[in-house]
Amino acid sequence: MDTIRSVLVPIHREGWKFIAIFAVATLVLFWIATPLGWIGVVLTCWCAYFFRDPDRVTPLREGLLISPADGVVQMIERAVPPEELGMGVDPRLRISIFMNVFDVHVNRSPVDGVVTAMAYRPGSFVNAALDKASVDNERQALRIRLANGKEIAVVQIAGLVARRILCDVKEGQALKAGERFGMIRFGSRVDVYLDDGMVPLAVVGQRAVAGETVIAEDNASEQPRLGEVR
Repeated sequence: MDTIRSVLVPIHREGWKFIAIFAVATLVLFWIATPLGWIGVVLTCWCAYFFRDPDRVTPLREGLLISPADGVVQMIERAVPPEELGMGVDPRLRISIFMNVFDVHVNRSPVDGVVTAMAYRPGSFVNAALDKASVDNERQALRIRLANGKEIAVVQIAGLVARRILCDVKEGQALKAGERFGMIRFGSRVDVYLDDGMVPLAVVGQRAVAGETVIAEDNASEQPRLGEVR
């Protein structure tokens, strides 16, 4: 039963129109030539797989920051938050998570908090794995204030083949850690900018799971972690 549930997961509402388009195209391909139709079947299954939206079990301890995206932790370094959020020019620790086309692309809030600002900025579509993507690419940025007054930024960044960022929240809205707030179609990246005292607990190269993997902790008693491939 668990195996079935791991495969037959819910589909994000954004995906149904694409699945329908792929399915219709598959019927046309079968009409043209049977081998082409089977290629369409594979692509339709991939489309359904891409838009899957499984439930996640979110750790609830106070101070934890949870991954907003499925994918690989690409970078952990200091950077200035997007200027449109008005968070100043001082660099903050930034954790960047890169999603490939096989990852779940539904994004989730890293913390309990209130969205105090949000801003969309058009841009280019260079490879989201590159550092310059944080500055040059199309992005949707959220500023979230925690109950203790600290603030983080969460930035959805379009990638090389991504062409639409979806953000389902509004300014002033309260979010829970692990709560869905949007998605990015077809390959992309999410950056999280930490506030002072927040310690990164993820390591570069680690695979993160949205809504489940702890990527940082506020006032953590341990130092930032090291990691190696084994």
